[in-house]
Amino acid sequence: MDFEFTPEHEELRQTVRRFLERESPEARVRALMETAAGYDERVWKRMAEELGLPGLVIPERHGGAGLGPVELAIAMEEMGRVLLCAPYLSTGVLSVYALLQVASEEERGRLLPEIASGALIAAVALPPQAGSGDGACRATREAGAWRLDGSAGFVIDGHVADVVLVVARTAEGLGLFRVEGGAAGLRRTALPTLDLTRKLSRLEFSAVSAAAVSAGDASAGLERALALTIAALGAEQLGGAQRCLEAATEYAKTRLQFGRPIGSYQAIKHKCADLLVEVEFARSAAYHAAFRARAGNDAEAAEAAHMAKAYCSEAYFHAAAESIQIHGGMGFTWEHPAHLYFKRAKASAVLFGDPIHHRRELARQIGI
Repeated sequence: MDFEFTPEHEELRQTVRRFLERESPEARVRALMETAAGYDERVWKRMAEELGLPGLVIPERHGGAGLGPVELAIAMEEMGRVLLCAPYLSTGVLSVYALLQVASEEERGRLLPEIASGALIAAVALPPQAGSGDGACRATREAGAWRLDGSAGFVIDGHVADVVLVVARTAEGLGLFRVEGGAAGLRRTALPTLDLTRKLSRLEFSAVSAAAVSAGDASAGLERALALTIAALGAEQLGGAQRCLEAATEYAKTRLQFGRPIGSYQAIKHKCADLLVEVEFARSAAYHAAFRARAGNDAEAAEAAHMAKAYCSEAYFHAAAESIQIHGGMGFTWEHPAHLYFKRAKASAVLFGDPIHHRRELARQIGI
């Protein structure tokens, strides 16, 4: 499949890159990852007002830009380069796709304009083993109202979400329910995590009042939403891997050992060459997933998404680890940014399923 990027795509890439280089330098990432919220509200609002990023794939009738998976992949790749601390994956990607795939028009009209404007942070509480259908939350209907009980772990940005979209089991299958962030009976606990640049929470529901976002079994729509989300995450992983490659090769060119740049030695030269091959393969996988998602064939899009998540996870982790090795002793220190990318790479590799999970899903998709 050809990857046909237009001048408009390149303009979007450069616009997002310039913004993120100003608003998400390393010092700012380090400061934000130590805060409870984990993001800068001012920058989030600017992302919405100046660039329209939270509403990138939201239809224009709901206040968004009306763009698609390819444009989202471009933006996510740039965010991955700088380890952006923002509730973008949770709000602008997973929540938006969940609403677009399964929500009623009334619910879309209620939530999507608020997300597009930057006024609303949303999170999705998925079942364990995302996409398996084994829900930890159960929804019951009493006197015409829905009630949620149970728990959900590892909810991205769940601690700051204004609205939580909860995947819960009903008598008809899996449903999607809207819960206000301050609802009675909802307990939110921030979790200690390896990657401090992306906050995770545990949510516990005890007789929590909820509104149904979808009618009937939403399993198929949720699977589509998850496939689109992991395709976008693959692009973010590509951005991180590319930055690790750049950092390693820049250092190899300038660090002198015995009067020569270390990049002139075969061992380092081969490491950099191998990383370049891996990153380019990851680029192909991530872009393939984005263009397949745009094409609209659900089965092909899901296959491409699983391939991208499996390969980009491994490529990013290897690029981050090799970057540390090439930087030598200082690459292991807290003061050097290499460990930040290493931790993001490891955390992203297991988010929404590790590479083994996605290879199994790919095998299932193609009938093996």
